[in-house]
Amino acid sequence: MRHATINETLERFHRFRYQLILEGVAVGILSGLVVVLFRLLLEHGEDLRQRILALAAGHPWGVLFWLFGLALAAVIVCLLLRWEPYISGSGIPQVEAEMLGLADPCWWRVLLAKISGGLLSVGCGLSLGREGPSIQLGAMAAKGFSRLAGRSRTEERILLTCGAGAGLAAAFNAPFAGVLFALEEIHKNFTPEILLSAMSSAIAADFVSRNVFGLAPVFNLQTPALMPLGSYWHMILLGLLLGALGVVYNRTIALAQDLYQHIPTRLLRLLLPFLTAGALGFLFPAVLGGGHQLVQEISAGSWLPAMLCLLFVVKFLFSMLSFGSGAPGGIFLPLLVLGALIGAVYYYAAATFFPLPEGALANFIILGMAGYFSAIVRAPITGIILISEMTGSFSHLLTLSIVSLCAYLVPDLLHCPPIYDQLRHRMLLRQQLHAETEKVLVTSVITHGAVADGRRVSEIEWPAGCLVVSLIRDGKESIPKGDTRLQAEDRILLLCDEAETAAAHEMLSLVCESICEQPQE
Repeated sequence: MRHATINETLERFHRFRYQLILEGVAVGILSGLVVVLFRLLLEHGEDLRQRILALAAGHPWGVLFWLFGLALAAVIVCLLLRWEPYISGSGIPQVEAEMLGLADPCWWRVLLAKISGGLLSVGCGLSLGREGPSIQLGAMAAKGFSRLAGRSRTEERILLTCGAGAGLAAAFNAPFAGVLFALEEIHKNFTPEILLSAMSSAIAADFVSRNVFGLAPVFNLQTPALMPLGSYWHMILLGLLLGALGVVYNRTIALAQDLYQHIPTRLLRLLLPFLTAGALGFLFPAVLGGGHQLVQEISAGSWLPAMLCLLFVVKFLFSMLSFGSGAPGGIFLPLLVLGALIGAVYYYAAATFFPLPEGALANFIILGMAGYFSAIVRAPITGIILISEMTGSFSHLLTLSIVSLCAYLVPDLLHCPPIYDQLRHRMLLRQQLHAETEKVLVTSVITHGAVADGRRVSEIEWPAGCLVVSLIRDGKESIPKGDTRLQAEDRILLLCDEAETAAAHEMLSLVCESICEQPQE
């Protein structure tokens, strides 16, 4: 692929802003079709697993046949990981690494291997979700569109953001959560162009998904109108509990990955969760797969509190065993199920000592999912909107916000990194990731009170190899000079080598987006 020159990069950037919405729609449709195919295959795979387990139950030869099939699936997944290592795990850290210029996987290989590996892993019952793979699949579909259309790397990163948001939107019928996740977790900054393109992409993908799966929300939970104000102190306690357990989750994942490194071969690492899924399929089938149906059963009150505690422990450990192995699959849905279990247990415990509204179990399940997501992923706004869209109710935004804020603060105070930052860091240490040298544009908006607010361009130590090429103020663009004084709400564009993208993002975050602790002179 021919690398774009600096002039071509700048010209395409200015021209591309007027094409973003249309290209966002195209990427959304393409990503939506890929993710819908993945969801359909997963549904058929899970139905097939349930039929096989029903036939094999009580028949020794049937049990042996199923275990042999699981071992064969582990072998195939091992071969897929050897062929394309970038399909390991959820796929979100890989997309983030590519956004930082630290990875450049082959898009069509990732598409083929991720669909196949994810289908085998989740279909065989590993405690993994479809959302991480869906986000990676959406991003790779967008990358394929970019490469076939001959777009520059700067434009490609915007399309990757669109594809990732579209993947989440199609996976959960949650377009607004897809937009917020793309901005909050993938792109990590906000500009009108990126917002509009991500919105158009997510809406298009959601339209494709709803035409196949219908208009109903993912979770059909019946909730009372509102929680009484007198019970809001429960929101604080539940949020703090979820925050503490979120720290346990993140650190246990790191521990599981460390322990797996002591297993000499990848095949043995994969055989462990696959064969465990085989055993649990006969002993405790409720913990298999992502757990969508389990949330419905919990909300119906069909599980006793003691069994919910046991279910949480088994589901938690099996999730660690599944994800730590490196099998293709995400953590979104399993962690939401764990959050629902925490919320349900809290409800039963609190209702024993304090009066709670009748039928409030579903409320606490929703609160548990949003709070646990906020504690682990550290994207509270995305979590609030995601759960609201997945349940089809926006009437609990205040309680969701309180729980999510409290859950966010605990791991932040304990200096526990967000799960995807943690996973990306481990991935980069484990793999040799090299980016090609091409000029890319990195953009940021200066916030009030930031280090750059009120400073001259020459007074800021920009990363080596980076050049401030554009400043947009009040909708007007200019080329800044050394004595140009920056101010809040300015949007600046840096031109840098692709290998310096991560350093540029980090520097812009510190200088332009973080509030300065000391007042400027």
